[in-house]
Amino acid sequence: MNTLPFLRTVFLIVVGSLAGIAQAAAVYPIDQASILAGSKFDIKIEFNNVINSDEAIIELNGVPINKIISVKPEFISNENGKGSSILFRDVQLSKAGKYQVVARASQERLQVNWDVYATGPRRVKNVILFIGDGMTIANRTTARVLSKGIQEGKYQGRLAFDDMSNTAMIGTSGSDSLITDSANSMSAYTTGHKTAVNAMGVYVSRANDNLSHPKVETIAELIKRNTKMAVGIVSDAELEDATPGAMVSHTRRRADKQYIADQLLSSGAEVILGGGSAYFYPKSTKGSKRKDEQDLIENFKSKGYQLAFTKQELLLASESKGTKKLFGVFHPDNMDGSLDRLYLKKNTVEQYPNQPDLTEMTQSAIDVLSRNPNGFFLMVEAALIDKFNHPLDWERAAFDTIMLSNAVQIAKDFAKTHPDTLIIVTPDHTHSGSISGVVHDDKPGPLREKVGIYAEAGYPNYPKADLQGYPNKIDVSKRIAFFYGNYPDHYETLHPKLDGTFVPAVKDDSGKYVANPKYIQLQEDAIHVGGNLPSHQDSGVHTADDAVLNAMGPGSEKFKGFMDNTEVFKVMVESLGLGSK
Repeated sequence: MNTLPFLRTVFLIVVGSLAGIAQAAAVYPIDQASILAGSKFDIKIEFNNVINSDEAIIELNGVPINKIISVKPEFISNENGKGSSILFRDVQLSKAGKYQVVARASQERLQVNWDVYATGPRRVKNVILFIGDGMTIANRTTARVLSKGIQEGKYQGRLAFDDMSNTAMIGTSGSDSLITDSANSMSAYTTGHKTAVNAMGVYVSRANDNLSHPKVETIAELIKRNTKMAVGIVSDAELEDATPGAMVSHTRRRADKQYIADQLLSSGAEVILGGGSAYFYPKSTKGSKRKDEQDLIENFKSKGYQLAFTKQELLLASESKGTKKLFGVFHPDNMDGSLDRLYLKKNTVEQYPNQPDLTEMTQSAIDVLSRNPNGFFLMVEAALIDKFNHPLDWERAAFDTIMLSNAVQIAKDFAKTHPDTLIIVTPDHTHSGSISGVVHDDKPGPLREKVGIYAEAGYPNYPKADLQGYPNKIDVSKRIAFFYGNYPDHYETLHPKLDGTFVPAVKDDSGKYVANPKYIQLQEDAIHVGGNLPSHQDSGVHTADDAVLNAMGPGSEKFKGFMDNTEVFKVMVESLGLGSK
């Protein structure tokens, strides 16, 4: 028996298995990566062993890689004591097709296959991407119940994205985990590459420095490098948070917020609106979270941006025909949600009473960006849907889903006169949560017996919504019974939290999270619910459930069936012709 083929097969299986283990031999981009022709990306080969630079043989489609790539590689003899690495920065493959990378050294052989695709010519002038962060089906349903009403089984209206022409189910898992976070899920949308939890714009390698991992170009960078289009970034979270950060940043850790703020400044995006002002002011400024004396506010001003710090200043600046660049920050942290801003006046609304609505930021962004005759790419994030789903506060999440619908309607109105606009509305990931019935306060018995199911559910009695789609009262006698599928220990009150966002669990003396006693003190019949998450978890977590994407406009017909999240990037760059020669 000839044992050599058998041993070689065993060797390849072992190496392939090792590639799935942290800090083992690997090639980046990873196997099955789809890469836009002409985009910039880094190639990194990590060997398990320490080798000499001349020992490594790297081939691209069967020929030495330096015959195809002119970039001079960086050789790292022993990276963090884990073996030798070779790094090619800012590689470009202009020709579409199948590519195979084979790297050999000593007793190691690594292999990955890539699909490099071109796009053809540009088909649209504008792309508007709405991210309902963490938005799940139940968030949409509750928003429709509250804003449109339902009678005898028929809704009396639809959300702005309900009637879009195309729908797809989006898979959101990352390269390292079934469950994603906002950094790597948004990075898939902005780069077309998979990455790991907490990472954006990079493949997670064995590098120690957060900013040294192999990079992949974002859609904002592609647009700025290859076109004269304008770019806009809008979020009601901190602008340094994962979703807006993934538009411009390349870091292993989404917590690098000072770096992300710096990247926003250097990105050249014409419109940047949201929260997170604490990272734009120098360290010596009260409330600043920077670790240096850089004053990014002054830097934006010196670059010709109009500045806005209140709703009134935003509207004034955007209405001026001379405004071509606009920077606005309206809160040192995440902005307040619509339920608090418009009705309850809780959380930090009294401290920051002049925050704009997501609709006002969207309209202002479109007004400014549309002054560019070459078109624009705008990302708008309704971030607080996720921020309220985490602490199991479904009412606040529903109100911000209504706000997202209102913002999408503004984009749809713009598209009526600008039909060469592609509009996409999608979550980056999902949460658990379902409507199981209706809570009837007049039902006898303990709290759980007040939940009506099936025929006993009937319908809630929220008042008719106002012109913006919001009911002015949510603590009614017949309320939606909304239950999350994953949770820490908590007290279920079956009532909206009128005094501020729900805080389901607090840390005890042992460091574990237990049900927050505040709610049993406020409501004697609150139900203690034992958590189904690890005891170190203080709130609900993301789920792997498919995300529902809706789209309209040229190119939207490509959204159908089940799609991977990286394919959203592909549709956008194809629509904009960003991989066309």
